[in-house]
Formats: sequence, structure tokens, C-alpha cells
Amino acid sequence: MESPTLSKQRLRLWLRLLRASRGIENGVRNFLREEYGFTLPRFDVLAALHRAGDGLTMSELSRELMVSNGNVTGIVDRLAEDGFVERKHRKGDRRTSLLQLTEAGRSSFVQMARDHESWIDRRLEQLNEIEVANSIKLLEGIQRSAERETQ
Repeated sequence: MESPTLSKQRLRLWLRLLRASRGIENGVRNFLREEYGFTLPRFDVLAALHRAGDGLTMSELSRELMVSNGNVTGIVDRLAEDGFVERKHRKGDRRTSLLQLTEAGRSSFVQMARDHESWIDRRLEQLNEIEVANSIKLLEGIQRSAERETQ
């Protein structure tokens, strides 16, 4: 049986992870809003579509972002109105729309992503290469453990 001390330390670890994650996320939200007039969910949609390359259906996008279709529909609608995203019909299936970045969406995202990476890099610059690699490995283990618990 594990000691109560280890249990308390794991709880402290969770709280520190949560505080660090929320702090960085809030900073990213502020950065995107101040520099680009963009919300984090809008940025996340552009990122998912950029990674996909050939586009995604609304269901695929929702799965990728781990949110419901309803949560992402309004965001996609506004991105389409602003000229960042377009809907195209899939060949052979006119019932299904494929979401893709427009050229403006792609170029805007590339610039935002570059600046986002620099912003994150500055916030984590106190970590050296070995500490980053060890942290990634540790967090991957925590993620696998958490995913096992939810299955």
C-alpha cells in the first residue's frame, strides 16, 4: 500500500500541473486577443484544419478538438464569414461539407503559429533541452495513465 505522503504529493503534482497549464493558457488567450483579435478556440480550429491539409468534415473537426459539433459550428461560421475557412462538398457526396482553410486563413494561421511558438518559447526559456525532454516524457506517462482510467 502506498504511503499517504505519496498520495498527497501526487495531489500536489496535479494541482501544480493544473495551475501551470491554466497560467500558460490564459497567457496564450491574452496574446492571441491582443495581437490578432483572435480567440483561442478560433486559433485551435485553424490549427486543426492546417494539420489536416486536405480538410475535415465538421464531425472530424469536432473529434480532433474533442468538443461537440454544436460547440464548433458557430466558430466555423464566423471563420467562414471572415474569409479564413471555406466549405466545399466532397466529391460524390453532396451531403457532407469539407472544411478547408482559405489562402487568407492559411497565411494568417502560419503567422499566428510562428508568433505563438515564440511566445511559448519565451515563457519556457528557463528549461534546458534535457529538462524539456524529461518533462515531455513525464507528461506522456501521466497522460497514458489518465487515459487508462477513462477507458
